[in-house]
Amino acid sequence: MAILAECPTCHNKQSAKNKLCKCGGNLDKAKRSKRIRYWISYRLPDGAQKREFSGYSIQEARENESKRVSQKRELGDRFYEVLQENKITFQELTAWYLDLESVKRLKSYRRYRIALENFNHVFGGQLVKTIKAVHLENYQRTRHAQGMLPATIDYEISAAHRAVRKADDNDLVDLRALKAFKRTKNLLRTGENARDRILAIEEYLSILANASEHLQPILIVGMNTGMRGGEILGLKWSYIDQKKQTIRLPAQATKEKRPKNIPINAQVGEVLQGQRFVTRLSDHDHVFTLQGRSVNNIRLTMKSACKRSGILYGRETEGGVIFHDIRRTVKTLMARAGIDKVYRDTILGHSLQGMDKNYLKPSDEDLHSAIEKYSSWLQAEIASVDHIVDQEGVAQGII
Repeated sequence: MAILAECPTCHNKQSAKNKLCKCGGNLDKAKRSKRIRYWISYRLPDGAQKREFSGYSIQEARENESKRVSQKRELGDRFYEVLQENKITFQELTAWYLDLESVKRLKSYRRYRIALENFNHVFGGQLVKTIKAVHLENYQRTRHAQGMLPATIDYEISAAHRAVRKADDNDLVDLRALKAFKRTKNLLRTGENARDRILAIEEYLSILANASEHLQPILIVGMNTGMRGGEILGLKWSYIDQKKQTIRLPAQATKEKRPKNIPINAQVGEVLQGQRFVTRLSDHDHVFTLQGRSVNNIRLTMKSACKRSGILYGRETEGGVIFHDIRRTVKTLMARAGIDKVYRDTILGHSLQGMDKNYLKPSDEDLHSAIEKYSSWLQAEIASVDHIVDQEGVAQGII
């Protein structure tokens, strides 16, 4: 058996004696700040290698290693059977779950890992089968008393539930282990924390006028398509059908995991033409770049643009604006412009309801007609705005 230390930077598991990781990370410094995750590694009787998460201290890892050595000596070939007979702690289950390739590929992997680590602070050393509904309810009350938001608490329990369900699918725990999670109700009711912030045309123009040069085209695409921020930042030239003037997002590029076609209007067309010039020397396929690199985050630039516009920013700020509010604004404005609900839902990627999802299949031409109608309405609304504040002058030149 061996004790391994996981580098907090690259997650490489290596000898606990190492002071530096191959990636250059300072393991000694990470150990002092208790950011090192320790694992014990050993071979099962069938020759398979097994690793168990053993906490954030070398002492705890040594104790777990000693326990496994004793069990292996006493049980021999029955060692693996005992491990599988529902004698798995939540900490061991977490280590197994987070090491699955299907889980590692999730975009939300880091968030899942943090949620499970928080859950492990309470239940890590407890056998999964002994976690009851009353324990989870106590966890909810304790976390709430610590100042955690209901949505955060629900997410942590949901992440644990998903890990247990996966373990049940692979016969690592008994089906009864799921009962406690199924019976625990969320603190947050469906839709209770839904945002309802809509941007006025004047607010949008002010933010646009005060936005940084690389944020402006992103805002224009957002206001003219209703695309999510992640979809815009992840937009690639290979997704753009120039002949049909349509953005064709593949399933892996959308939140709903379904392909989506978005018509390109004149405003978006101008943005793409400008980005062609900006990215002409780039060695990658991304449409939106900054200094030759793809743009991955616009929170700070969005916050700065709002501040310069005198508009509150932030999800937790009352009346505050975030980029995703543009998507809600677009769907609302489309309704005001008289765009049929089927076309609004299709363009934004929302599921059609009832029999519509089976019988209504809008064509590219249908969607183009809808987006042109919306564009004409939007440009008329913009033209009707009496004054647009811009720190450097008139902002209409960038619309």
